[in-house]
Amino acid sequence: MLDQATYTPRLKAEYASKIRAALKAEYGYKNDMQIPKLDKIVLNMGVGEAVKDTKKVKKAAEEMTLIAGQKAVITHAKNSIAGFRVREEMPLGCKVTLRGDRMYEFLDRLITIALPRVRDFRGVKPTSFDGRGNYAMGLKEQLVFPEIEFDKVDEVLGMDIIICTTAKTDAEAKSLLKNFNMPFTS
Repeated sequence: MLDQATYTPRLKAEYASKIRAALKAEYGYKNDMQIPKLDKIVLNMGVGEAVKDTKKVKKAAEEMTLIAGQKAVITHAKNSIAGFRVREEMPLGCKVTLRGDRMYEFLDRLITIALPRVRDFRGVKPTSFDGRGNYAMGLKEQLVFPEIEFDKVDEVLGMDIIICTTAKTDAEAKSLLKNFNMPFTS
């Protein structure tokens, strides 16, 4: 069992010891507070089949809780849309916002374990930045995470992963994620 008082996630320690210095040298920051860092990671899973069966949202939330290591929140529809048979306050998906040590742990598992398990994986798109230093990507199936047992999965669901940084530009954010060994395609 790990002692929580002394345990530091691997990527957090690497950021403090190497990545901060590398970014400061690369961009010539005058103040240490200018150096970009990870702010949060948001996982989002939309369950389209929830219109017919609301139990699927609960199952998706349980799987996301396993993946994130933090309880998932079920999201509800804000408006009624008759064409999609959606009513107001109907559960449609789930989300988790990770910060601190859990965020670094998840990013480590995403880069070292989950992404290499994606079928025909050649790297993530370097163009998926939003202009303000945040990176968004999607996974087609939740099965790439080792926490999910293949035999217990009823339905394959995808998820969105948004990595929010304090970087002011996309170039700074890309440099930060490259230092974390994010596998960008060239």
